[in-house]
Amino acid sequence: MRKIPVVFCFDDNLAMPAGVSITSLLENAHSDTFYDIFILHDERAVYPTLGILERLYDRYTNFNITYRSVGNQFQEAFEIRGITVPAYYRLLIPELIPEYDKIMYHDVDVIFRSDLSAIFDVTDMAGYYIAGVISPGFLYQESVQRRIGLGLDPQDYILSGNLIFNAALLRANQIVDRFRKEAKHNYKHQDMDVINIVCKGKIKRLSPVFCGMIELFKLAVKGTKQEIYTSKELSDMQEWGIVHYNGPKPWNSWCPNFDIWWEYYRKSVYYDPGFYFDFFYSRLNEYDKLSFSKRLKILFRYFKHRQKQN
Repeated sequence: MRKIPVVFCFDDNLAMPAGVSITSLLENAHSDTFYDIFILHDERAVYPTLGILERLYDRYTNFNITYRSVGNQFQEAFEIRGITVPAYYRLLIPELIPEYDKIMYHDVDVIFRSDLSAIFDVTDMAGYYIAGVISPGFLYQESVQRRIGLGLDPQDYILSGNLIFNAALLRANQIVDRFRKEAKHNYKHQDMDVINIVCKGKIKRLSPVFCGMIELFKLAVKGTKQEIYTSKELSDMQEWGIVHYNGPKPWNSWCPNFDIWWEYYRKSVYYDPGFYFDFFYSRLNEYDKLSFSKRLKILFRYFKHRQKQN
């Protein structure tokens, strides 16, 4: 039996999406894969006592869930763009989970479409603190300038939604203390900036199949020229990679790849026919509900796009 440690961090508002994300993880697990799942939460979280995630035991046997409290750490941490304090909890993983020397972390606004052993087992972390997918921010001047201002190479800056930690090396070099220190700054991209600043020079690049964010799917479809991701990597990401809903959330609104999330929601123990019906029915006539000015804007964008095509 192959055991893979996986960590999630979230608050009460994301308990159901977390359950759907873990559902997709377990649905795509190989018969010999066992996921040792750890949930990091603060002292205010209620969901660990409600049995929400425990409902998964009714259907699956190839996993275990352990809760670990972070207490009140990061309670006053900087929040921006709707990203809340639990985003910082991943910085504590090496300390809070001493059982493992190599650990995966994932946000809960993701859908897994394959067994994680294909990445976890083959990723050699020797000499590296952390591994992740290079952010496509290197394609945008504003992001480039901001990351250069942080003393970072925009083409080495990784996304923090899906990571592999070399927990042993991070513990040995007391890097969590450095994470805590940097987290006191009001960085625009919070934990992601902290990780890239502290781990600079010891970051391993992973294929985009490990973090298929919206911008990467757009890049794959548009065929934008760049030298960071290969066409094979982008193709694999589209076919079986992790889908990361880093923008609008599919349980709240329309967004790219929303249908993939709803497919796993329907399969899950959390499926509620009423919620499902209300979500889609309420959007049948969304266009009709728009103000006249917003309809004109949509038409203007449509005709402008057609002109560019012609």
